[in-house]
Amino acid sequence: MIDPRTEIKEFLTSRRARITPERAGLPAYGGNRRVKGLRREEVALLAGVSVDYYVRMERGSLAGASDGVLAAVAAALQLDEAERDHLFHLARQSGTPAGPRRRRPAGPVRPALRQVLAAVTDAPAWICTGRYDVLAANRLARALYAPVLAGARRPANTARFVYLDPDAASAFFVDYDRVARDVAAKLRMEAGRNPHDEELIALVGELSTRSELFRRRWASQDVRLHRSGRKRLRHPVVGRLDLDVESMDLPADPGLLLNVYTAPAGTPAADGLALLASWAAGQEELATETHAPS
Repeated sequence: MIDPRTEIKEFLTSRRARITPERAGLPAYGGNRRVKGLRREEVALLAGVSVDYYVRMERGSLAGASDGVLAAVAAALQLDEAERDHLFHLARQSGTPAGPRRRRPAGPVRPALRQVLAAVTDAPAWICTGRYDVLAANRLARALYAPVLAGARRPANTARFVYLDPDAASAFFVDYDRVARDVAAKLRMEAGRNPHDEELIALVGELSTRSELFRRRWASQDVRLHRSGRKRLRHPVVGRLDLDVESMDLPADPGLLLNVYTAPAGTPAADGLALLASWAAGQEELATETHAPS
Protein backbone atom coordinates (compact mmCIF):
# COMPACT_ATOMS: atom_id res chain seq x y z
CA MET A 1 0.00 0.00 0.00
CA ILE A 2 1.12 3.58 -0.64
CA ASP A 3 1.16 5.07 2.88
CA PRO A 4 -1.22 8.07 3.00
CA ARG A 5 0.55 9.57 6.04
CA THR A 6 3.87 9.65 4.22
CA GLU A 7 2.19 11.03 1.11
CA ILE A 8 0.57 13.82 3.14
CA LYS A 9 3.81 14.71 4.92
CA GLU A 10 5.92 14.82 1.77
CA PHE A 11 3.29 16.63 -0.28
CA LEU A 12 2.64 19.41 2.23
CA THR A 13 6.35 19.81 2.98
CA SER A 14 7.21 20.10 -0.71
CA ARG A 15 4.44 22.64 -1.39
CA ARG A 16 5.44 24.74 1.65
CA ALA A 17 9.08 24.76 0.55
CA ARG A 18 8.33 26.49 -2.74
CA ILE A 19 6.43 29.49 -1.28
CA THR A 20 8.59 32.42 -0.18
CA PRO A 21 7.31 34.91 2.42
CA GLU A 22 7.27 37.61 -0.26
CA ARG A 23 5.14 35.45 -2.54
CA ALA A 24 2.77 34.79 0.37
CA GLY A 25 2.51 38.50 1.18
CA LEU A 26 4.39 38.16 4.48
CA PRO A 27 7.32 40.29 5.66
CA ALA A 28 10.70 38.57 5.40
CA TYR A 29 12.53 39.14 8.67
CA GLY A 30 16.19 39.16 7.73
CA GLY A 31 17.98 36.92 5.29
CA ASN A 32 19.05 34.17 7.71
CA ARG A 33 16.05 31.84 7.40
CA ARG A 34 16.84 28.23 8.24
CA VAL A 35 14.03 26.76 6.18
CA LYS A 36 13.38 26.80 2.47
CA GLY A 37 10.07 28.52 1.81
CA LEU A 38 7.51 29.21 4.52
CA ARG A 39 7.77 28.13 8.12
CA ARG A 40 5.00 25.95 9.54
CA GLU A 41 3.81 28.77 11.77
CA GLU A 42 3.52 31.03 8.73
CA VAL A 43 1.33 28.52 6.92
CA ALA A 44 -0.79 28.19 10.06
CA LEU A 45 -1.17 31.97 10.24
CA LEU A 46 -2.21 32.19 6.57
CA ALA A 47 -4.64 29.28 6.93
CA GLY A 48 -6.16 30.57 10.17
CA VAL A 49 -5.39 27.43 12.21
CA SER A 50 -3.23 26.87 15.26
CA VAL A 51 0.43 25.99 14.78
CA ASP A 52 -0.04 22.69 16.64
CA TYR A 53 -2.95 21.77 14.38
CA TYR A 54 -1.01 22.48 11.19
CA VAL A 55 2.05 20.60 12.51
CA ARG A 56 -0.17 17.54 13.07
CA MET A 57 -1.47 17.89 9.51
CA GLU A 58 2.01 18.08 8.05
CA ARG A 59 3.04 15.02 10.03
CA GLY A 60 0.46 13.08 8.07
CA SER A 61 -2.77 13.45 10.03
CA LEU A 62 -5.63 14.89 8.01
CA ALA A 63 -8.27 12.77 9.73
CA GLY A 64 -11.15 14.96 10.79
CA ALA A 65 -9.99 18.02 8.85
CA SER A 66 -13.02 19.84 7.52
CA ASP A 67 -13.38 20.92 3.91
CA GLY A 68 -13.05 24.50 5.11
CA VAL A 69 -9.72 23.84 6.82
CA LEU A 70 -8.40 21.94 3.80
CA ALA A 71 -9.46 24.78 1.51
CA ALA A 72 -7.72 27.31 3.78
CA VAL A 73 -4.49 25.29 3.76
CA ALA A 74 -4.73 24.93 -0.02
CA ALA A 75 -5.09 28.71 -0.34
CA ALA A 76 -2.18 29.36 2.04
CA LEU A 77 0.06 27.05 0.01
CA GLN A 78 -1.26 28.50 -3.29
CA LEU A 79 -2.19 25.07 -4.61
CA ASP A 80 -3.46 24.80 -8.16
CA GLU A 81 -6.58 22.82 -9.05
CA ALA A 82 -4.81 19.47 -9.35
CA GLU A 83 -2.88 20.00 -6.11
CA ARG A 84 -6.02 21.02 -4.27
CA ASP A 85 -7.86 17.92 -5.50
CA HIS A 86 -4.88 15.81 -4.44
CA LEU A 87 -4.96 17.27 -0.94
CA PHE A 88 -8.65 16.43 -0.62
CA HIS A 89 -8.02 12.89 -1.96
CA LEU A 90 -5.28 12.40 0.64
CA ALA A 91 -7.61 13.63 3.37
CA ARG A 92 -10.30 11.17 2.30
CA GLN A 93 -7.77 8.35 2.45
CA SER A 94 -6.49 9.40 5.90
CA GLY A 95 -7.24 7.12 8.81
CA THR A 96 -10.81 7.61 10.00
CA PRO A 97 -13.04 5.51 12.25
CA ALA A 98 -14.67 4.12 9.12
CA GLY A 99 -11.31 3.38 7.52
CA PRO A 100 -10.05 4.54 4.12
CA ARG A 101 -12.42 4.73 1.20
CA ARG A 102 -11.48 2.11 -1.37
CA ARG A 103 -12.36 2.73 -4.95
CA ARG A 104 -13.71 -0.18 -6.89
CA PRO A 105 -10.98 -1.33 -9.31
CA ALA A 106 -11.57 -0.69 -12.98
CA GLY A 107 -13.25 -3.66 -14.62
CA PRO A 108 -13.04 -4.98 -18.18
CA VAL A 109 -14.18 -2.75 -21.02
CA ARG A 110 -17.88 -3.32 -21.66
CA PRO A 111 -19.00 -4.42 -25.15
CA ALA A 112 -21.00 -1.21 -25.53
CA LEU A 113 -17.83 0.83 -25.02
CA ARG A 114 -15.99 -1.26 -27.59
CA GLN A 115 -18.84 -0.46 -29.99
CA VAL A 116 -18.32 3.24 -29.29
CA LEU A 117 -14.63 2.92 -30.13
CA ALA A 118 -15.39 1.04 -33.35
CA ALA A 119 -17.91 3.71 -34.36
CA VAL A 120 -15.24 6.41 -34.15
CA THR A 121 -13.56 5.96 -37.53
CA ASP A 122 -11.91 9.33 -38.23
CA ALA A 123 -10.04 9.81 -34.96
CA PRO A 124 -7.79 7.65 -32.78
CA ALA A 125 -9.75 6.67 -29.66
CA TRP A 126 -8.88 4.32 -26.84
CA ILE A 127 -9.76 3.48 -23.26
CA CYS A 128 -7.18 3.31 -20.50
CA THR A 129 -6.96 3.24 -16.72
CA GLY A 130 -5.58 6.01 -14.54
CA ARG A 131 -2.35 4.04 -14.33
CA TYR A 132 -1.99 4.15 -18.15
CA ASP A 133 -2.97 0.56 -19.01
CA VAL A 134 -4.34 0.59 -22.58
CA LEU A 135 -7.41 -1.68 -22.43
CA ALA A 136 -9.13 -1.12 -25.78
CA ALA A 137 -8.50 0.93 -28.93
CA ASN A 138 -10.03 1.51 -32.33
CA ARG A 139 -8.13 0.74 -35.52
CA LEU A 140 -6.75 4.25 -35.95
CA ALA A 141 -5.55 4.38 -32.33
CA ARG A 142 -3.78 1.05 -32.75
CA ALA A 143 -2.04 2.45 -35.82
CA LEU A 144 -1.18 5.76 -34.13
CA TYR A 145 0.14 4.16 -30.95
CA ALA A 146 1.93 1.33 -32.73
CA PRO A 147 5.26 2.13 -30.99
CA VAL A 148 3.58 1.98 -27.57
CA LEU A 149 1.78 -1.27 -28.42
CA ALA A 150 4.79 -2.93 -30.02
CA GLY A 151 5.82 -4.95 -26.96
CA ALA A 152 4.35 -8.34 -26.14
CA ARG A 153 3.27 -7.40 -22.61
CA ARG A 154 -0.47 -6.85 -22.18
CA PRO A 155 -2.08 -4.63 -21.33
CA ALA A 156 0.35 -2.21 -22.91
CA ASN A 157 1.19 0.63 -20.55
CA THR A 158 2.18 4.11 -21.68
CA ALA A 159 4.08 4.86 -18.45
CA ARG A 160 6.29 1.80 -18.95
CA PHE A 161 6.90 2.84 -22.56
CA VAL A 162 7.86 6.38 -21.53
CA TYR A 163 10.24 5.41 -18.73
CA LEU A 164 11.51 1.94 -19.62
CA ASP A 165 11.99 2.47 -23.37
CA PRO A 166 13.21 6.09 -23.38
CA ASP A 167 14.91 5.90 -26.78
CA ALA A 168 11.71 4.81 -28.54
CA ALA A 169 9.57 7.13 -26.42
CA SER A 170 11.72 10.21 -27.08
CA ALA A 171 11.61 9.40 -30.81
CA PHE A 172 7.79 9.13 -30.69
CA PHE A 173 6.91 12.03 -28.36
CA VAL A 174 8.24 15.35 -29.63
CA ASP A 175 7.94 16.85 -26.13
CA TYR A 176 9.36 13.83 -24.33
CA ASP A 177 10.49 15.67 -21.18
CA ARG A 178 7.05 17.22 -20.69
CA VAL A 179 5.31 13.91 -21.35
CA ALA A 180 7.55 12.14 -18.82
CA ARG A 181 6.82 14.82 -16.22
CA ASP A 182 3.07 14.65 -16.86
CA VAL A 183 2.95 10.84 -16.71
CA ALA A 184 4.62 10.76 -13.28
CA ALA A 185 2.39 13.60 -12.03
CA LYS A 186 -0.78 11.83 -13.17
CA LEU A 187 0.36 8.58 -11.55
CA ARG A 188 0.95 10.50 -8.31
CA MET A 189 -2.59 11.91 -8.60
CA GLU A 190 -3.93 8.39 -9.12
CA ALA A 191 -2.03 7.18 -6.05
CA GLY A 192 -3.74 9.86 -3.96
CA ARG A 193 -7.14 8.71 -5.21
CA ASN A 194 -6.53 5.01 -4.77
CA PRO A 195 -3.49 4.12 -2.61
CA HIS A 196 -4.71 0.53 -2.24
CA ASP A 197 -4.51 -0.25 -5.98
CA GLU A 198 -2.09 -3.18 -5.99
CA GLU A 199 -1.37 -2.89 -9.71
CA LEU A 200 -0.56 0.81 -9.33
CA ILE A 201 1.71 0.06 -6.38
CA ALA A 202 3.51 -2.60 -8.44
CA LEU A 203 3.86 -0.22 -11.40
CA VAL A 204 5.32 2.59 -9.28
CA GLY A 205 7.71 0.10 -7.68
CA GLU A 206 8.82 -1.24 -11.06
CA LEU A 207 9.39 2.21 -12.52
CA SER A 208 11.19 3.40 -9.39
CA THR A 209 13.52 0.41 -9.51
CA ARG A 210 14.31 0.62 -13.21
CA SER A 211 14.26 4.33 -14.05
CA GLU A 212 16.31 7.01 -12.34
CA LEU A 213 14.34 9.65 -14.24
CA PHE A 214 11.08 8.31 -12.81
CA ARG A 215 12.53 8.35 -9.29
CA ARG A 216 13.33 12.05 -9.70
CA ARG A 217 9.92 12.87 -11.16
CA TRP A 218 8.09 10.88 -8.47
CA ALA A 219 10.06 12.57 -5.69
CA SER A 220 8.95 16.01 -6.92
CA GLN A 221 5.44 15.33 -5.51
CA ASP A 222 3.94 17.07 -8.56
CA VAL A 223 0.38 16.14 -9.55
CA ARG A 224 -1.64 16.71 -12.71
CA LEU A 225 -5.20 16.10 -13.87
CA HIS A 226 -6.12 14.12 -16.97
CA ARG A 227 -7.33 16.94 -19.18
CA SER A 228 -7.54 18.29 -22.70
CA GLY A 229 -4.31 19.33 -24.32
CA ARG A 230 -2.00 18.97 -27.29
CA LYS A 231 0.23 16.03 -28.20
CA ARG A 232 3.02 16.29 -30.76
CA LEU A 233 4.05 12.93 -32.15
CA ARG A 234 6.54 11.59 -34.70
CA HIS A 235 4.85 8.60 -36.27
CA PRO A 236 7.18 6.12 -38.01
CA VAL A 237 4.87 5.91 -41.06
CA VAL A 238 3.28 9.35 -41.54
CA GLY A 239 5.71 11.59 -39.69
CA ARG A 240 4.90 14.59 -37.49
CA LEU A 241 1.37 14.87 -36.08
CA ASP A 242 0.24 17.75 -33.87
CA LEU A 243 -3.02 16.56 -32.34
CA ASP A 244 -5.65 17.87 -29.93
CA VAL A 245 -6.37 15.55 -27.01
CA GLU A 246 -9.59 15.09 -25.10
CA SER A 247 -9.40 12.85 -22.02
CA MET A 248 -12.75 12.06 -20.40
CA ASP A 249 -13.79 10.12 -17.31
CA LEU A 250 -16.42 7.46 -17.88
CA PRO A 251 -18.88 7.90 -14.97
CA ALA A 252 -20.51 4.51 -15.55
CA ASP A 253 -17.08 2.84 -15.46
CA PRO A 254 -15.10 4.38 -12.57
CA GLY A 255 -11.37 4.32 -13.12
CA LEU A 256 -11.57 4.27 -16.93
CA LEU A 257 -10.74 7.15 -19.28
CA LEU A 258 -11.73 7.69 -22.90
CA ASN A 259 -9.03 9.42 -24.94
CA VAL A 260 -9.64 10.89 -28.39
CA TYR A 261 -7.07 12.58 -30.65
CA THR A 262 -8.27 14.95 -33.38
CA ALA A 263 -6.91 17.58 -35.76
CA PRO A 264 -8.62 20.61 -37.34
CA ALA A 265 -9.75 20.04 -40.92
CA GLY A 266 -7.33 21.22 -43.57
CA THR A 267 -4.24 21.00 -41.36
CA PRO A 268 -1.17 18.84 -42.06
CA ALA A 269 -2.11 16.76 -38.98
CA ALA A 270 -5.59 16.06 -40.42
CA ASP A 271 -3.99 14.98 -43.69
CA GLY A 272 -1.59 12.80 -41.69
CA LEU A 273 -4.44 11.11 -39.84
CA ALA A 274 -6.20 10.42 -43.13
CA LEU A 275 -3.02 8.89 -44.52
CA LEU A 276 -2.61 6.85 -41.33
CA ALA A 277 -6.19 5.59 -41.62
CA SER A 278 -5.54 4.47 -45.20
CA TRP A 279 -2.32 2.74 -44.16
CA ALA A 280 -4.02 1.02 -41.20
CA ALA A 281 -6.83 -0.26 -43.45
CA GLY A 282 -4.25 -1.65 -45.86
CA GLN A 283 -2.34 -3.35 -43.05
CA GLU A 284 -5.55 -4.93 -41.76
CA GLU A 285 -6.48 -6.15 -45.23
CA LEU A 286 -3.00 -7.59 -45.73
CA ALA A 287 -3.18 -9.39 -42.38
CA THR A 288 -6.56 -10.85 -43.32
CA GLU A 289 -5.25 -12.14 -46.63
CA THR A 290 -2.12 -13.56 -44.96
CA HIS A 291 -4.15 -15.55 -42.43
CA ALA A 292 -6.89 -16.64 -44.85
CA PRO A 293 -7.01 -20.38 -45.62
CA SER A 294 -5.53 -21.24 -49.01
